[in-house]
Amino acid sequence: MVPGGWMAVALRPGPPVRVPPRRSRLLAVDRVLLAYLSVATAVAMYRAADQPRCWWVVAANALMVALIALVTTPGLGRLGRTLREIYPLLLLVGLYGQLDVLNGAGVPVHDALVQRWELTIFGAQVSREWWRLAPSRGWSAVLHAAYFSYYFIVTVPAILFLRRGDLTAARRFVLAVMTTFVVCYLAFLFFPVAGPYYVFARPAAWFIDNAAARLVYATLARGSSYGAAFPSSHVAATVAAAITAWRGSRRLGLALVLPTVLLSVGVVYCQMHYAVDALAGLALGAIVAYVVGRQYPDSERA
Repeated sequence: MVPGGWMAVALRPGPPVRVPPRRSRLLAVDRVLLAYLSVATAVAMYRAADQPRCWWVVAANALMVALIALVTTPGLGRLGRTLREIYPLLLLVGLYGQLDVLNGAGVPVHDALVQRWELTIFGAQVSREWWRLAPSRGWSAVLHAAYFSYYFIVTVPAILFLRRGDLTAARRFVLAVMTTFVVCYLAFLFFPVAGPYYVFARPAAWFIDNAAARLVYATLARGSSYGAAFPSSHVAATVAAAITAWRGSRRLGLALVLPTVLLSVGVVYCQMHYAVDALAGLALGAIVAYVVGRQYPDSERA
């Protein structure tokens, strides 16, 4: 090689090196949560003049933002990576509970309007009349149990998908469920409806004299939020969960069909929601599951 030849070779321009674009550590579900927390915080600050307890919501939301920043940092261990995927579901209790504070005294509800919709569509207040016209201790037990199964339907599939290593299915599931909840919660903030649970007299004692009904009423007594009836987040999130679970596992999706149907009927028969609440929840859950199902794999394939 001639003198300087090695240097000439070294300096000869080669093919350009493609540097992959830096991907944001935030997933779609993180952005959905951050957007909702921003809106809820603004509502809390606006309503704090009449409801000083709303400042606790502001503080709680700040802590949730800090949590999102924490779980999206690199270098998480195995447990941290698992929590990173399911943490939105863990925040649901707090997000739902703060609605009771935000919709406290002075916030008008729209039950009269929803009841007019009910009469127009069905000719009766279905949630108040159905159990009276078709009384059944057995169906009360079954449908109250289905109502309670909601807590498992909207959480367990994500854990099962992570356990089998299907990150795409887990993320799709969590995104669909959380987006559905966020849309419902926004409706509750700006169009609060108390619902039959608060508006109508409780069903007869014999109707709720079963273990499943007692469990449901005990749970609601500890954590029900005022103004959170329309659309039914129980129905919406359950429908979204069942559809997206089916996309990840046909067997799991099929296993959720019956409890989803029973829950959708039970929220009305057991006098927890107006029938129009359930219909709106059904439509919302299906729409969100469809949108997430079409867009998520293309934008965030694991």
